Amino acid sequence: MERTGENVSNYASFVSTLCRKEKLIHMSKTGVAKIIEHSSRMVEDQTRLSTQFAEISDIIRESNHWAKLASSDYIQSEHVDKAVENKSYRSGLIKDKILDMIHDGTISIDTTNEVAGQINGLSVMSLGEISFGKPNKITVSIGTGREGFIDIERESLLGGRLHSKGIMILAGYLTDKMSMNIPLSLVARIAFEQSYNEVDGDSASSTELYAILSALSGLPINQGLAVTGSVNQKGQIQPIGGINHKIEGFFEVCKAQGLNGKQGVLIPHSNTKHLMVKEEIIESVKKGQFHIYSVETIDQGIEILTGVNAGLRKPDGSFEDGSVNLMAYKKLVTLGSNLRKFINPE
Repeated sequence: MERTGENVSNYASFVSTLCRKEKLIHMSKTGVAKIIEHSSRMVEDQTRLSTQFAEISDIIRESNHWAKLASSDYIQSEHVDKAVENKSYRSGLIKDKILDMIHDGTISIDTTNEVAGQINGLSVMSLGEISFGKPNKITVSIGTGREGFIDIERESLLGGRLHSKGIMILAGYLTDKMSMNIPLSLVARIAFEQSYNEVDGDSASSTELYAILSALSGLPINQGLAVTGSVNQKGQIQPIGGINHKIEGFFEVCKAQGLNGKQGVLIPHSNTKHLMVKEEIIESVKKGQFHIYSVETIDQGIEILTGVNAGLRKPDGSFEDGSVNLMAYKKLVTLGSNLRKFINPE
């Protein structure tokens, strides 16, 4: 429901009624505020409140337990935090195992180097009561050919329909942006590394496009940045779901491998109203240890990832000197020329 003043007041009344009926310790103002914040976090929207009152009630009851152990007269915000954290801990065995495998190198995730044609994407895994974010290494290889974009997930029967649609949109973007006057003569193989389950959804399409532009231009991508968001054929970044889980999942990996002030995530600008991340991440952002960038276009995102100007199109159809788009365009021209020479050798 909408997070209006009236509904917030009704939420506080619900909390008070539950505490009175079940003879719990009453909540302080900070405790009620934390419950309301958690309610918005449950629906991943700053303007909404969850109506899953059974789950909210369980959090209040467990908060009461921690308040009693602390001999507190009221349930404070820290008691609510502890209840939420312990609920996550009880359901988080698989999440912890995955984090351990990333930390010891069994699952390869790079958060410190710069690599061309490689990027960290973000996905959400849902297991029973718990959902959590997991980074995925996405790689792209580019060569001369006519095959266009080859989705390795689809070819191996691990790609869903929405993911395949996202891959086809990438070809539409390059055609519209760079190949209006030249044939799109390339073969680009895209893979989710160490992925053994079906990949579906288009939330990684912008991520894959950044990796393609990096491979074409030869410019390395900062591996400390992870990306989520779908893209349309005009290069506009579109909203996706599970934004908070994705950010928190990558933050945990960066924290385990060591925060260096250059790490962060790129999210769609239209998802900013859904941000309800943990307090730890908010503090880390304030200190400059971790960053959250909101982007509206591919050009904005590629500049953040490579540190190089994306490049506007000039009136004559070319791109600005030294830009990512110009380097990628020149590579496409070279690939087309190589194909023609191969087919029609002199």
